[in-house]
Amino acid sequence: MSKLKRVTDFLKSLKCRLFLFCILIGTLPGILLRVGMLGSYENRAVSIRTSEILSQAKILANQIVSNDYFNNEDAASVIDVQLDQLSTIYDGRVMVIDESFHIVRDSYELDTGKTIISEEVIKSFYGEEISKYDSENRYIEMTIPLVHTEPGTENKRTIGVVMVSVSTDSINLNLEYLARNTLVMEMFCIFAVILVSYIAAARLVGPFHKMAKSIEEIQTGYGDDALTVDDYTETRQIYEKFNKMLGRMKVLDESRQEFVSNVSHELKTPLTSMKVLADSINSMENAPVELYQEFMADIGNEVDRETKIINDLLSLVKMDKSAADLNITNVNINELLEQILKRLKPIAEKQNVELVLESFRPVSADVDEVKITLAFTNLIENAIKYNRQDGWVHVSLNADHQYFYLKVEDCGIGIPEESLEHIYERFYRVDKSHSREIGGTGLGLAITRNAVLMHRGAIKVFSTLGEGTIFNVRIPLNYIS
Repeated sequence: MSKLKRVTDFLKSLKCRLFLFCILIGTLPGILLRVGMLGSYENRAVSIRTSEILSQAKILANQIVSNDYFNNEDAASVIDVQLDQLSTIYDGRVMVIDESFHIVRDSYELDTGKTIISEEVIKSFYGEEISKYDSENRYIEMTIPLVHTEPGTENKRTIGVVMVSVSTDSINLNLEYLARNTLVMEMFCIFAVILVSYIAAARLVGPFHKMAKSIEEIQTGYGDDALTVDDYTETRQIYEKFNKMLGRMKVLDESRQEFVSNVSHELKTPLTSMKVLADSINSMENAPVELYQEFMADIGNEVDRETKIINDLLSLVKMDKSAADLNITNVNINELLEQILKRLKPIAEKQNVELVLESFRPVSADVDEVKITLAFTNLIENAIKYNRQDGWVHVSLNADHQYFYLKVEDCGIGIPEESLEHIYERFYRVDKSHSREIGGTGLGLAITRNAVLMHRGAIKVFSTLGEGTIFNVRIPLNYIS
């Protein structure tokens, strides 16, 4: 049920995730819009202010040059008034610098007569118009060259520079006001987005919440055996997949319970027989030695039977491990089958069954020798044990460029058609009385099938009741991990 628990926990967390996702999607554009809008406003306002001041400064620069500002005191007094007006209107500072880098006029009356040498001033003396915005100190600074053209010629000479520094406090005040208003609007929008997101998340995740509740009810055993949440196409697809998974889990659980029950029964049966035999001996007074020997022989047989069941269980457990446990080596399959038939020949002779091996070509393959030997031994031994007196077992080996093929054919008792699909199940017996009589545990074919599948192979069975059985095994020559 750990898988069901994980599914339930995921569905519970889905609403929270969806809610946070909606908030993120709803608020992030607003934040980006606010930042972008404020930045755009600041750049636009600075650009407009710069253009206005630059145009006024150029007009004054032209008047300074045309009226011979540096030599004509009457004209200079008129232009000084205009410079003061420009400084007052734009809350700035205007300085006129001559070609000797002396400050001739300072609207603040602080540095008149002093020398100024800066990068911007020097560049302007070479004819450049400099304009820059200092956002940290909140001012716009520009320098305009004063270019004089010699009368009657095209010779131009820079006779000075006009430097204008203007505060941007008004722009920053407007920016702060706009930022406060947009922040209020943004907070309102975020609140609205949170509210809408919560409602939307609750509505969208509602079916998943019902699904989580149904899964919890299934876990506790109080709900239906399947989900039926049909609100959306997505939930319908999820519950269909979930019901398939639940069905497989139930099958596995039933198989596990059946396996445990069968193991308990199979292990208990020989112990019960031994207990009965032992109690019978103990209850007899002065029993003959022959009877003691007979009972002890029966107890020994039951011990052998118990040992065989345990060994087969251990083999099956090993087969259930991952294919990484395979010890793959290159094995001569012809020699392997000859050794198997040599070991089984006494069993066949005891039942007067003819055992024949036919190899059509030499075959070497990459296999786990121990596991593949166990699988082939089970197939051939079953063909011998479930045969008739004076019968035959035919084992053939063939191969192509990709696979080798083992065919085990007998003329024995056969398998009913309704039992063919169950023969690989653990502890399944077609004829329980006959199987117990010959010492079968019901695990041999399960072990064989697991070993074949671990080698990426395939096994098929064909049988006719009373006529015989054919097992066909196909295994790759080269093991593919």
